[in-house]
Amino acid sequence: MHALVGFWFGLVEKFGLLGVVLLMAMESSIFPVPSEAVIPPAIYWAQKGQVVLAGHALSSTQAFWMVVLAGTIGSWIGSALTYWASCTLGRTFLERFGKWVHLTPEKIDRAERFIHRYEAGGIFFARLLPVVRHVISIPAGLVRMHFGTFSLMTIAGSFLWCLVLALFSQHVFAKHADQDLIRNPEALVHVIKHESLPLLGFIALLLALYALAMKLTAPKPGNQSATPSE
Repeated sequence: MHALVGFWFGLVEKFGLLGVVLLMAMESSIFPVPSEAVIPPAIYWAQKGQVVLAGHALSSTQAFWMVVLAGTIGSWIGSALTYWASCTLGRTFLERFGKWVHLTPEKIDRAERFIHRYEAGGIFFARLLPVVRHVISIPAGLVRMHFGTFSLMTIAGSFLWCLVLALFSQHVFAKHADQDLIRNPEALVHVIKHESLPLLGFIALLLALYALAMKLTAPKPGNQSATPSE
């Protein structure tokens, strides 16, 4: 794992924004690339003025927003590819071969029920939750959710996630300035996760409130509105 995280860090350092797009595309599919190992090093290089676009070095502010944009684009690309793969391959294929990526039929069933229940809002909130955000595109493709709606919610949720992670990265580097975290990938990922626990708890609370609101406002089975007689 240390070698993998170090390799991801190296890609971000070597390829800059393109590396962010590539790794975040992988992160939004079934590949085990944590966004905590992509955005923080990119923000580090942005603060150092080492992010280049079209041959020109960007200011720290410009580089910050370009990292967020690159992360959002990469997330959408990976999610879109997974969505269309699910649409094309279908449930039978995923049930047969999904075990290789720990995707069991039971997980597929639960994910499909989640999509049917919460629809667009579910996609948005799923993009903010670790682990869930990696696989939410699969059930969306299986149930053939409208791709425009899926893309809009994915972009909105991914942008917010990348922005929050970028802001947290700035906070972490400032708070732990005495540590050379960028040279210790595992320590950096651990610190980012620890620092972000309160935020993740808040997001989980929002998701719970959303689920409760959907449950309370859902029509009861067999309870249909009466049609006024003429």
